[in-house]
Parts: sequence; structure tokens; C-alpha cells
Amino acid sequence: MTFVTRWLPAITDTPIRKTALAVAGLAITGGAIAGPVATLDTGPGTSLNLDPTAVTQTIKDIESQHPAAKHLDYQYQPQSTYYYCAPAATRIALSAQGHTPSQDDVATKLGTTEAGTNSAEDTTRVLNDTGDTNYHTVEIPNPTATPTEMDRLQVDVVQAIDAGRPVVANIKGTAVDTDGNPHSYEGGHYLTIVGYDDHGRTVTIADPANPNHSQYQMSTITLANWIAERGYSA
Repeated sequence: MTFVTRWLPAITDTPIRKTALAVAGLAITGGAIAGPVATLDTGPGTSLNLDPTAVTQTIKDIESQHPAAKHLDYQYQPQSTYYYCAPAATRIALSAQGHTPSQDDVATKLGTTEAGTNSAEDTTRVLNDTGDTNYHTVEIPNPTATPTEMDRLQVDVVQAIDAGRPVVANIKGTAVDTDGNPHSYEGGHYLTIVGYDDHGRTVTIADPANPNHSQYQMSTITLANWIAERGYSA
């Protein structure tokens, strides 16, 4: 196991959620649609109350109408400063859509400061302003994701990736990838989902914090709990 020293950010409490002013924490590392599918989103915004029946049906539609796996091409850059995880993760997502702004330009649009970037609502706004205009913000407001929220994440990842949109997630804490390597960002972090396998049950993550382990895979269940109390742009 390799221990890589990163940085601890400030955390801000808001009326909506415990929001990430996220920069990298302490990193511990060991990296086509066949037919119409129902969408669970009604447009840009936040979804808190989910219909489990609708989510379950959409999972079934994904399994029958989407490919089992898809991975997007993207341009990787590690974050250029200790507080640029959101600009770097957003830039990775934009690069898959043919846009390669500087991290400084993205940081300006996000409102990033040395305290970090406020929330997934900011990454959604900048992704819509610069790239695909169909991004929306989804919150997982409680400390642990519910099964429906886990399924919703699976649906969102598959629909976004199949449309050419990487997902940017705001995470906090420690999660273990499919190879058994822990990734720890106790102060909060942003990263990019650039692909999926097994109909979205496993995702591929591009992590701007550690260029030596820049890509790894993780189950959607684990990722949903990593996002808990925060949100993602899909």
C-alpha cells in the first residue's frame, strides 16, 4: 500500500446538505442505445424523492436496451493545485465532449477558491454552460445511500455515458475499489465517472488527485455511499 499525502479542506454546512468545499483529502491508493429508454429526470435540478417502481423499471429497460459496457475517451490531467479537484474533474468530463479549457478557466467559472468548490450544483452549471446542456444535479442527502438512490445512480451513469456525458461526483470519506484498494478523501473530493460495465453495476473512475493511480473501478453501490450527503452531475 502506498501512502500519498494530500490536503484537508474546509467543510461547509448549508441548509441543503453538508456541502463540499472539496479538495483532495489524504489519498491512500494501491485506477450505443438500441431503443428509447425512460428517463427519470425532468430537467436540470435536484431529485430527492424517487419512485422505486420507476427506478426498477428503468433498470430493466437499461439491461434490455443499452450495451452492457461502455467507456468514453477523455483527456486526463491531474489537478494542478491542491484545491483544483473540481476544475480538473470537470475538465476531464468536458474533454470527452471535445472541450479542453484550462483548469484555471474552469475554476473561474466554478467559483473555486483555496477553500475548494462549493457543490455539484456548480459542476452541473459549468458542464451545461460549456458542453452538453442536459446535465442535472442529483443529491444523496443522507449519510447512507438508499437502495433506490443506488439504482438511480446506476441509471444516471448509464444514460449519461451512453449520451457521451461523463459524470462528475462530489464524494467524501473512504471507499474501496474493485481491486481492494482504499481511496480516502476525508475532507471531500471531486472525480469523474468515464465508463461502466455490467449494465452500470460497476463504474470506471478518472481521479484527478493521483496521477499514479488515475483510473480505477468501483461498484455503483460503493460509489453511491461515497457520494452520500453530497451529489453528482449526470
